[in-house]
Amino acid sequence: MSQAPFFHEASRTVRFWVQVDTQWIGASIGKETLHYRYRPDGRDEDPMETYQSHAEDIEAAVRRRLAQGAREPVMLREFDLPVA
Repeated sequence: MSQAPFFHEASRTVRFWVQVDTQWIGASIGKETLHYRYRPDGRDEDPMETYQSHAEDIEAAVRRRLAQGAREPVMLREFDLPVA
């Protein structure tokens, strides 16, 4: 079982875990990446709310990165995510 996703203030990232087969893989995505990819017109949006709203796409991006050879922890970047 994994830990619940949370916002890490010091790194300004949402940290979360994705189940791949029987393993939980750690990953993160920056607040700015969430903002620019999903809410470019928003102001002061909650990164956790944005993450929750797009968790399926974000987790799929982690799986794609792993399939391409990324290692844990996976740090998602803007171009890893589908265009909104």
